[in-house]
Amino acid sequence: MPGVCISNSLTTYANGGSYGALIMAHSDVRVLCKNQINSMIPGPSLWRQDLLRLYPAKSNSGRMSSRIKATWPFMGNDKGMDVNIELSEAANEDIVIFFFQLDLETQIQYALNMEQYEAAQQLRNKLDEVEAEITKKRDAKRGSSKSEAQDKAIYLLQLRAELQKAVENENYSAASELRDEISKFEAETLAASAKALAFENIQYAFRLGQKVRHKKFGYLAVICGMDPVCCESNSWMEVANVDKLIKGPNQPFYQILVDVHADPNLLVAYVSEENLVANEQPNKDRFDHPYASFLFYGIDTAGDFIPIKQLREKYNRPRHEVPVDNSDEDRDSNL
Repeated sequence: MPGVCISNSLTTYANGGSYGALIMAHSDVRVLCKNQINSMIPGPSLWRQDLLRLYPAKSNSGRMSSRIKATWPFMGNDKGMDVNIELSEAANEDIVIFFFQLDLETQIQYALNMEQYEAAQQLRNKLDEVEAEITKKRDAKRGSSKSEAQDKAIYLLQLRAELQKAVENENYSAASELRDEISKFEAETLAASAKALAFENIQYAFRLGQKVRHKKFGYLAVICGMDPVCCESNSWMEVANVDKLIKGPNQPFYQILVDVHADPNLLVAYVSEENLVANEQPNKDRFDHPYASFLFYGIDTAGDFIPIKQLREKYNRPRHEVPVDNSDEDRDSNL
């Protein structure tokens, strides 16, 4: 993102810029706990100091216990549910790490421009560490990486070799146990491979930067990330009642930025595709969020946000071109 430094922007927020007062006022918005920030960003860093000041450490009392409760009635016979059940600290952390990656890239370019090559190399080394961690997390989400697939294949060959040896030695008890272990391992490997394949072939109903509304809670939001299946923890899925969804966890889930005017305590949610709906007409209503300026260039003619190149590359999504309204051209030609 040329010409933009994350650390300077976060400082602006903290000093009472466009969203600084909002973030400081609602300290329940947790992004990373203090220990995570300290371990990830060692040494003096303006960006790190801003994070520690803006996002205090998580309490041990539970992730939702201290939050302001906000509810909207469900359709049908449901009496209502806490909107914060879909709040995702994992999604928040993912976005902050992305910010950090962008900031390091900016600092490296600045150091090179100033001919500070040693500093640039140190920053480059740190960026390599961050990118390696990002790759590790991405592969964990997808259920299988190339190296993991190779490791599993080797382990399976070892099990089969041990099975063959047990049969040759007429140790049928051990052979039976090995057969069971091989069957279980093959089933797990197949499930992981299917999940990895889903990341390659999935068709998403929504795109990065698109404005959407929550079907049940009604708030306005913007898509900023996506997974082909639910990649949250089992405990999160239990709280979010994912098992009660029509399609369950095996459908696309989206990281969404929630309009601060709708709920200033929610900010980032992780929502199933079936619970989101796109606007039938262009929505040019005001939308405010402290992360928007980092993730998007601006707004297109349809009112949706334009994702920065790095965000599109992160999710391997194409650039979206707004369809031309031919009715406007016809009207102009008749003037």
